[in-house]
Amino acid sequence: MAALHDHSANAPDEPRTQAPILRAEGLGKTYGGLTALSDVSFALDPGEVLALVGDNGAGKSTLLSILSGNAVPSTGRLLIDGTETHFRRPADATEVGIATVYQDLALALDLNVADNLFLGREVSLRRGLGRWIRWLDSSKMVADAQTALQDIHIRIPDLRTETRRLSGGQRQAIAIARAVTWCRRALLLDEPTAALGVEQQREVLNLIDRVRRKGIAVILVSHQLPHVLEIADRIAVLRRGRLVAVLQRDEATTERLIALITGLEAA
Repeated sequence: MAALHDHSANAPDEPRTQAPILRAEGLGKTYGGLTALSDVSFALDPGEVLALVGDNGAGKSTLLSILSGNAVPSTGRLLIDGTETHFRRPADATEVGIATVYQDLALALDLNVADNLFLGREVSLRRGLGRWIRWLDSSKMVADAQTALQDIHIRIPDLRTETRRLSGGQRQAIAIARAVTWCRRALLLDEPTAALGVEQQREVLNLIDRVRRKGIAVILVSHQLPHVLEIADRIAVLRRGRLVAVLQRDEATTERLIALITGLEAA
């Protein structure tokens, strides 16, 4: 597998020329008397990879839940292309072009690759009895799935293969491809290289690089600091529900990130 291409188009030392596609201002989330997230603010640019790092319980999952529409913030606001937007459910995030891939991937293992890519968005025949019985247009879904996968350089020999027969890296690629197919603005990834082998991890990192080159922003939650330092344009460090630092790629090292995550270095 080839190494990642240079992504100097998003180099952190260059001034931003585009307006943020997403801006969080003072986001907070409480559950009863527990504060899971407090006063988190950041902006996300088109084609940018922003990594979220932090220890368990730092607030990464809560922030991802808010951005994906799975949780409603207790305080603060979200702006999409400069307009305040309220997500009450995941479909609201999907509607504005934000897709999320969680660790469990949410794939139907007994369905084939094409069916998984169109899961929930199945295409019905528009001719003959198919118009009335809503028979699936399997041929069109396979053809469209092939086009979508080729667009981000994913190679699956037979799209009619049951997903359970694919490797872990291939399944992760299918889950990301499904999200990319339907998202227009941002892709949220929750530990996409967890439980994968070295070669499969490389495939996922290359896929993230290709996604960013389509102008789609990526928010990456990961404990794999070497991967974060390789692929991210900026790195946001969360600790105890607060955003303690946002580093440009060239400002970050493994040692400094660990110090910020553990509180050994003050922000």
